[in-house]
Amino acid sequence: MLEIRPIPAFADNYLWLLVDGGRAAVVDPGDAAPVLDHLARHKLQLSAILLTHHHADHIGGVGALLDECGPLPVYGPKTPRMPLVNQPVHEGSAIEVLGQSFTVLEVPGHTLEHLAYFSAGARALFCGDTLFGAGCGRMFEGTPPMMQASLQKLAALPPDTLIYCAHEYTLSNLRFATAVMPDNAQLHERQRQDAAKRAVNEPTLPSALALELATNPFLRCAAPEVVTMAASVEDLPEHNPASVFGVLRRWKDRF
Repeated sequence: MLEIRPIPAFADNYLWLLVDGGRAAVVDPGDAAPVLDHLARHKLQLSAILLTHHHADHIGGVGALLDECGPLPVYGPKTPRMPLVNQPVHEGSAIEVLGQSFTVLEVPGHTLEHLAYFSAGARALFCGDTLFGAGCGRMFEGTPPMMQASLQKLAALPPDTLIYCAHEYTLSNLRFATAVMPDNAQLHERQRQDAAKRAVNEPTLPSALALELATNPFLRCAAPEVVTMAASVEDLPEHNPASVFGVLRRWKDRF
């Protein structure tokens, strides 16, 4: 049975390790050292690498893992910025990792080539820096309509999907979310529970998509209370979700 383990790295990254028996696969290994240490301590053989985008904290350890573990399939977008990808994938690609089927989703916005990997069987979404616990990634390369469309693509997945994003940003995101939705009771309860987890150094992730739909303002850009709050922060010439998203993202960037 597939097990998914977080490997902490850097200040706030999670390198997600998929484990089935003695085999393993890793998502976005920005640092090889903690992955190699975990593999050695648990006597696991690395069999695949999945990459969501080109930022160094997501791909920096790939070369060392290939040197240490031998030739492996490296899944990711086809781009010169990720030369170690040897199994390029795109929207709709189907891959099998440790006996689980994954569908590839293109979710541009944070970067133009950003991918996510969804397994219906494992109820798991690996979404890199697109969707976070109670938040979303910055738009380094995309536009608000592009990023909002990517988030809505993820929002359309089954509500019991577990969200395995790449950073422990949840508490910071929850503080912003409560500024946007101060009357959301479920959001306040989530803030209490997640603060308790972090107090004992437990991850707030994965979170369920149903929880994100209820408490993540970036997935609620059509909700009347979110539209009203966005309009109070910035003029909204168009009351559509992409415009609301753009206001929220700019507000979060300076929050």
